[in-house]
Amino acid sequence: MKLFAGNSNRVLADAVSNYLNTPVGKAVVRRFADQEIFVEIQENVRGEDVFILQSTAYPTNDNLMELLIMIDAFRRSSARRITAVIPYFGYARQDRRTSGRTPISAKLVANLITEAGANRVLTLDLHAGQIQGFFDIPTDNLYAVPTLARDVARNYDLSNVVVVSPDVGGVVRARSLAKRLDVTLAIVDKRRERAGESEVMNIIGDVAGKDCLLIDDIVDSGGTLCNAAEALLVRGGATSVTAYITHGVLSGAACDRIGASRLKELVITDSIQPTPAVMNTRNIRVLSVGELIGEAIRRTADEESISTLFD
Repeated sequence: MKLFAGNSNRVLADAVSNYLNTPVGKAVVRRFADQEIFVEIQENVRGEDVFILQSTAYPTNDNLMELLIMIDAFRRSSARRITAVIPYFGYARQDRRTSGRTPISAKLVANLITEAGANRVLTLDLHAGQIQGFFDIPTDNLYAVPTLARDVARNYDLSNVVVVSPDVGGVVRARSLAKRLDVTLAIVDKRRERAGESEVMNIIGDVAGKDCLLIDDIVDSGGTLCNAAEALLVRGGATSVTAYITHGVLSGAACDRIGASRLKELVITDSIQPTPAVMNTRNIRVLSVGELIGEAIRRTADEESISTLFD
């Protein structure tokens, strides 16, 4: 087994490397003057089981092209099996046609990864479970819930905790965490007037006097989380609101918005490498999923069950 990484998340790659006690392989991923991407594998990989760790976060298209070119380079170098380890799968929110004459970009990206030569995909908390079916190769979708649940148990009195889904679509994810912690569940019902904006309407469930834990897979602009926190505190009478989110996209002014909000804390994972703005925001904390991904890689290499990680 050999582990390699693109430029998108070297910090996570090092964490995975440390867990596996396997060095990150030698490879050059650089750009020509016109920004064309060039990849050179600097060690023998013939007949090897190769894992390429690369999140397709911002800059999304650059990181995606790095991944595709790396896959092609390993395929042409006679690697026995190539697994694309994609902690954050970009374009996942474009998983269906929302109106006429629009693409299903998540399917297109899945096709590109497959055609480039990947034999397997390992990813984390896909935005929609059906994206697994977009791939014509084996695809394992890992879940961050066990990692988040352990952090909650360390930091909260579970007798006063309620897990909250920020929208109806996230109920399954929120229920999974609530069941694991053996706490109650609530839902924020919102109406989205236009892309990037949301209006909180109602709170389903009793949150008065409770420590609320908002759970979701992606935080982008932060507007939904901030509105939900405000509603839970003002309308619901919650004591505090903390958000646990797997993928901290946090684009634009999101960090400023989170920092100025009434959120006690936003806890994200390092599936996307945190920017300086993220690290400097007073109420954002980062959990590592290096151990989770490292163990999934080890089990894949050893042909062991991955699903038992989440029992």
